[in-house]
Amino acid sequence: MFFVNNNEELYHTIAAVATPSGEGAIGIVRVSGKEALEKVGAILSENLFSYKSHTAHLGYVKEADGHIVDQVLVLLMRAPSSFTGEDVVELQCHGGELIVKKILQLLLDKGVRLAHPGEFSMRSFLNGKIDLAQAEAIQQVIGARSEKALKEAQLQLRGQLSIYIQALQNQLVQKIAFLEASLDFP
Repeated sequence: MFFVNNNEELYHTIAAVATPSGEGAIGIVRVSGKEALEKVGAILSENLFSYKSHTAHLGYVKEADGHIVDQVLVLLMRAPSSFTGEDVVELQCHGGELIVKKILQLLLDKGVRLAHPGEFSMRSFLNGKIDLAQAEAIQQVIGARSEKALKEAQLQLRGQLSIYIQALQNQLVQKIAFLEASLDFP
């Protein structure tokens, strides 16, 4: 858990590696914020601004001198139709640890801030995309150690717990209103 030092941190464009550290076939670097397209576009061979939301494109991440770092799949999700409610760009690169770190560093060099743990979920919550129970369920889904735990966490992530709580709350409000009316008009 982290604490936002000031509200200004919430307006920075953030980035993080979304895949576990180590080597794998694919590494994902996720970027979210108002300047996501601009900052990612500064290291890509492609023009992100011409892409439609929720599309995938092939491109190259390049250094300032034009040297190609890696061929990547670029996923673009424009605000407000993204997980965080902000512009989000995902770069799916080869999963070598050096490549992933290099792409992240290129973004940090362009002024993107490294995301705090859980900050993507926090932004989703603050932007009204998920409620608190769903935000908590994300970690439960990731950490599930049994089929039953996974199913329960997935139900919570889809909002089932929130729907159940809302129904109980509505019933309580109705009963309180009835009791108050009974006191006022015996």
